Amino acid sequence: MVAFGKKLKERQIQEWQGYYINYKLMKKKVRQYAQQIEVGTLDRRHVLKDFSRMLDNQIEKIVLFLLEQQGLLASRIAKLNEQQEALEQQPDIAQITQLREAYREAGQDLLKLLFFVEINAIGLRKILKKFDKRFGYRFTDYYVKTRANHPYSLLQQVFKHVGLGAVIGAISRNLHELQEHQGSYLSIYDQPALPFQDPVVDSLKAAVDRLSHSTNFLNFLAQHALIMQEELPTTTEERADDQKYHFMSLTLNLVNTFLYMVNTYIIVPTADDYSTMLGAPATVCGVVIGAMAVAQVFSSVYFSAWSNKSYFRPLVFSSVVLLVGNVMYAMALDCRSITLLLVGRLFCGFGSARAVNRRYISDCVPLRIRMQASAGFVSASALGMACGPALAGLLQTNFKIYKFTFNQVTLPGWVMAVGWLIYLILLWITFREPSHETEDNNVSQDNAGPGENDVLERGLKQPLLLSSEGKQEDENGDGECDESEEAPEESRRPATSIVSAYRLLTPSVKVQLLIYFMLKYAMEILLSESSVITTYYFGWSTSTVAIFLACLGLTVLPVNIIVGSYISNMFEDRQILLASEIMVCLGVLLSFKFVNAYTVPQYVCSGLIMFVSAEVLEGVNLSLLSRVMSSRLSRGTYNGGLLSTEAGTIARVIADATITLAGYLGQSRLLNATLIPSLFISVASIIATCFTYNSLY
Repeated sequence: MVAFGKKLKERQIQEWQGYYINYKLMKKKVRQYAQQIEVGTLDRRHVLKDFSRMLDNQIEKIVLFLLEQQGLLASRIAKLNEQQEALEQQPDIAQITQLREAYREAGQDLLKLLFFVEINAIGLRKILKKFDKRFGYRFTDYYVKTRANHPYSLLQQVFKHVGLGAVIGAISRNLHELQEHQGSYLSIYDQPALPFQDPVVDSLKAAVDRLSHSTNFLNFLAQHALIMQEELPTTTEERADDQKYHFMSLTLNLVNTFLYMVNTYIIVPTADDYSTMLGAPATVCGVVIGAMAVAQVFSSVYFSAWSNKSYFRPLVFSSVVLLVGNVMYAMALDCRSITLLLVGRLFCGFGSARAVNRRYISDCVPLRIRMQASAGFVSASALGMACGPALAGLLQTNFKIYKFTFNQVTLPGWVMAVGWLIYLILLWITFREPSHETEDNNVSQDNAGPGENDVLERGLKQPLLLSSEGKQEDENGDGECDESEEAPEESRRPATSIVSAYRLLTPSVKVQLLIYFMLKYAMEILLSESSVITTYYFGWSTSTVAIFLACLGLTVLPVNIIVGSYISNMFEDRQILLASEIMVCLGVLLSFKFVNAYTVPQYVCSGLIMFVSAEVLEGVNLSLLSRVMSSRLSRGTYNGGLLSTEAGTIARVIADATITLAGYLGQSRLLNATLIPSLFISVASIIATCFTYNSLY
């Protein structure tokens, strides 16, 4: 990985070099501050004031140049508009073609300007993050709060590209009117639904979306997969090695994701019945459901490591283990063994290959379709979550073949065993193992001794004054050094353990992981205890519970369409994050049983509010997480995806354990006893978000 400062310089437009943020100068200034503080010649207040002034000067330089170039572009477009008006009186095909090309050239120059803004925005974020990490100040919080919302804010010009939208609109409108098939010169404002395809306009739209973090349904959905991308933009499309890509292999990867989610949720409507049939309390369903998550905590790690070497072998192993686990689960009733039931679910958890599924998309799918593949990964998970309970609701029968019982509690195991057997056959026949040259290189880096990374990781913990050793640690901490613009190799390698990955987490990232933990905990409480609660209060049958859970699962894609296409483009991600956290908390509050009567509308409405809000929160949370997380966590075994998976899985384990423990208080107290921790964690996450709110800018 090339150092950030070097990449920044390489991707600058040569003739504009003097107008970019001077990242190297500011980085040296940060080091000088540390030296001066150490000898006592500077205090904290002076550092904040001086660095703020320096940043203000840098931003002013960027913005004034931006406004100058914007004015030049506006003048060019105004002259082209005059030519277009003249052509309307006497149309000439050759001149129309020439004019269209002139507009496209203006569009290309505007694209360069957007690229200029984006590079500077990334550089600003980097230096703010570096300053906070070096001194332990909440400088970003202070700087953004005082500059971003000021009526004369220059910061908004960089981060929100104020004014450029009008230039983009003018170019788009005029190119649209000059299309040969638009003989009537209809405006894009008159018929906005008409498709308009032009390479320049498409590139401009993509650049604006990237700069403003505008989203559509596909990329909002893809954010749930937390497959981290290159932070710096590129002028040409970067593609993964197409030789690694195989459509059927990707399809089987997504089918594995779907089947695993079906396998997870197919037992939820009947787990309490299965427990009572084996002589255990109904609330033991929490342990039965959670056993799969317990095993997944460990399987996520070894599958992530295994995917460094192979994708085919871990998927085969996953299928075999899941096949065996489901057979054990199905046979537990005839063996009259709650132990066999739990061991079967543990086996299913040990077969969780979601780390492989995510890693395959990240490493083997070309960049041009990676977003669609990531969205497919999340869609497969959502559909599996809905299909699991729905399938359980259909398996309402009771018969015997030889000594084996087939009824509503055992059929989910038998059906999934058959499903994994068919999948295993298809996998063996059609999956193609991709080349692992890149992954082998990563592994050799991963296997470097932990001592090589300890220097960096200790540097992240230094508060304000750093020793000479600490100074070197910090300079190398983000893969940069002033003199050579390239850090020592060990400072750019992926984390080598969960502990070293955790040490790379900033307060903002920790808060994002806490939020992820909270939403997964709340969702697991709602789903796992649904059968026990609804049977006790409302007398619902298994089929009714299955329909309720399936309906919840079916809300995932529509909610993401609305949020991804509209809401995320109307509000900042951090605003949606805080609002959805509050809504989850509200859903938890409404779920409490406050009076003697507990009604179906109260349960259904509160559950729907909690579930939908958690779904919105998940997408926004993972989007922000991918931006604030260290680049060292974007690759290797112990990556950001693994950390978020572990946080969510541990949340599910604790939630399921809470249900079983609360069961000892009796079913009449189960609901409130399990909701109290959810309420506490959701309030804690809201408070933590408020403290780090401005660092999510």
